[in-house]
Amino acid sequence: MKAEDASEMMDSEKSADKFKTRTAIMIAVLAMLLAVTGLGGQNAAKEATNNNIFASNLYAFYQAKNIRQTSFALAADALEIELANPAVSPESKAAIQKKIDGYRKNVARYESEPETQEGKKELLVRAKAMEVIRDHALKQDPYFDYAEVLLQIAIVLASVAIVSGIGWLVIGSAALGVIGTMLMINGFLLLVAIPGMG
Repeated sequence: MKAEDASEMMDSEKSADKFKTRTAIMIAVLAMLLAVTGLGGQNAAKEATNNNIFASNLYAFYQAKNIRQTSFALAADALEIELANPAVSPESKAAIQKKIDGYRKNVARYESEPETQEGKKELLVRAKAMEVIRDHALKQDPYFDYAEVLLQIAIVLASVAIVSGIGWLVIGSAALGVIGTMLMINGFLLLVAIPGMG
């Protein structure tokens, strides 16, 4: 073997080593981005589920308040009919009126109770706020899902490129990695609404 041939072989090995090293670093970066994307997707899914549960609980509480409010209103109406009966003694009328006033007070309290935030009006506002948060998380989730898929494919392509030495696979991997990263960022920030994805 001639010295020139040996030198050319060493140069091609150094070039192959640089290719493998750079591709391995790219895989590490893609894996890190994949981990961040997975975390974002899990958080969005948890947030959507939790806020859906919170909204459902608040609507159930609203329904319970509505039923109790209706019961008190019906009881007050029935007592008012009884109060109109001329055969009822004045003492009984006073007791009935006191009951009616208490029932009407409960009806008003169930309608709105700002100090506890547990009146029907406040419960509806709180439930709708939970729905807004849930809907936001549901819009985020598909971006994370697609970003995860693209980043995983990018890692596979880069791994195959290291084994095979095919340079265009690294270019394809990098392109998918960039698109996946952009989708991940959009999942966090929702800067662009892509049709069909949220």
